[in-house]
Amino acid sequence: MSKTTRRGLLLGTGAALGGWATRAYYTDPVPVGERLGMPQIDPMILNDASELSATRVAKHITVTDRFDQSSITALRTELKEAQAARRPVIASAARHSMGGQSIARAGTTCTMAHEWMELDRTAMTYRTGAGTRWSTIIARLDAEGLSPAVMQSNNDFGVAATYSVNAHGWPVPFGPMGATVRSIQIMLADGQLVTASRRDNADIFFAAMGGYGLIGIITEMEVAMVPNTRLEPSYRMVAPLNFGPEFAQTIKATPDMQMAYGRMDISKDRFLEEAMMITYRPTADQSDVPQAPSSGWLSRRARDVFRAQLGSDIAKHGRWWFEAGLGPWIGSGETTRNTLLNEPVITLDDRDPDRTDILHEYFISPENFGAFIAACRQIIPSSYQELLNITLRYVQPDAESWLSYAQTERIAAVMLFSQEKSVRAEEDAKRMTQALIDAAIRLGGTYYLPYRLHARPDQIVAGYPGLRPFAAKKRAIDPGLLFRNALWDQYISKV
Repeated sequence: MSKTTRRGLLLGTGAALGGWATRAYYTDPVPVGERLGMPQIDPMILNDASELSATRVAKHITVTDRFDQSSITALRTELKEAQAARRPVIASAARHSMGGQSIARAGTTCTMAHEWMELDRTAMTYRTGAGTRWSTIIARLDAEGLSPAVMQSNNDFGVAATYSVNAHGWPVPFGPMGATVRSIQIMLADGQLVTASRRDNADIFFAAMGGYGLIGIITEMEVAMVPNTRLEPSYRMVAPLNFGPEFAQTIKATPDMQMAYGRMDISKDRFLEEAMMITYRPTADQSDVPQAPSSGWLSRRARDVFRAQLGSDIAKHGRWWFEAGLGPWIGSGETTRNTLLNEPVITLDDRDPDRTDILHEYFISPENFGAFIAACRQIIPSSYQELLNITLRYVQPDAESWLSYAQTERIAAVMLFSQEKSVRAEEDAKRMTQALIDAAIRLGGTYYLPYRLHARPDQIVAGYPGLRPFAAKKRAIDPGLLFRNALWDQYISKV
């Protein structure tokens, strides 16, 4: 990173200097909450992927270069200033969370955009800046015949953000992404820059894993990588009520399986009555593994089919045929691990100013998954919500994160809804969400925390037994409660 002094942090100009771009708002900031559909004209109003979390911040800092001693000193000064002004601080990347988890209301939001990587082939790890996007990581690893061990199914997100929500994806047999992180460098509220791992400062390491930025600001990470491989897909129709056990058994019985997921028919007249399991195993020939292409015509065509589903059961039938009928035929050839991972979420963007895409995610044990699907059949159709997709994933147990969503093996149901940007639609979504969470908890499962903050307080306590210990650990590490976000303010601060 180039030399940066406090004088170089030009407040109120938005100028980039020495890898930092800053804006400041020094009148009394008025929290605007989540005004639905607020136009993004004011640079001091930030939003997230929900487009429903418009929030006024006091200061927005963007870090674009690798941290050096000068910029570390500047960040410490920023934290001291925020503490003196009693402003909260939170770090973020692409802000793909959907309930204000990545924004500090009336505080300092730090966008991490410093992208760099160093490979260690001997250790099979890479060291990278916290703000590095997965698209950059894939491109660099792909050129070396390597691949991320675990990431989400899209490449838009920042690597430290993935660790901070402890996301999972299609790769098996790994658990959430935190299982593949070897160490992190993190700045705590008192300005200490510490290295944390399973051996050193383990309490900080496990609290920051899935800790939503509430422990400190991660500056860099060391993460495991694996060889890139040629893969061959297999498609199998499975009865939805039996999907959980069959999915788990298939993965356990196939040691060389590398990727796996499921899909379900969401048409209204056949709602969740069919499911398909897609798995990937290495081909016999692993020579000359080709590099991953960017999104091609098939992805663009898939978007057209996907978006046509809105309000049309005929289109939903067509989409299911496209995926379950045509998909196995046109997608039966070889692919590579990185090709499957190298897809931006923007490919399926709705491009509709009056609607937004909202994710839900529920984690249920394989043996109880059929009962959860039965509950979904009762809850979702009467909710006035427009379901566009369900992806099913297998998640290994996570006994490390304080806020683990997979204390035992789980099947993840990732649901994508298209929602109007209206107060009425938000209320309808809230009712549906609470009903789905109740069903998940009744079956011993839980829900994912990076999405809309619609859960009741009793639901987050029931779904996350580590919540109270996490809150106590956070208060011990950050006694002044410098690092805060909407998730903390609405739920965790009250336990």
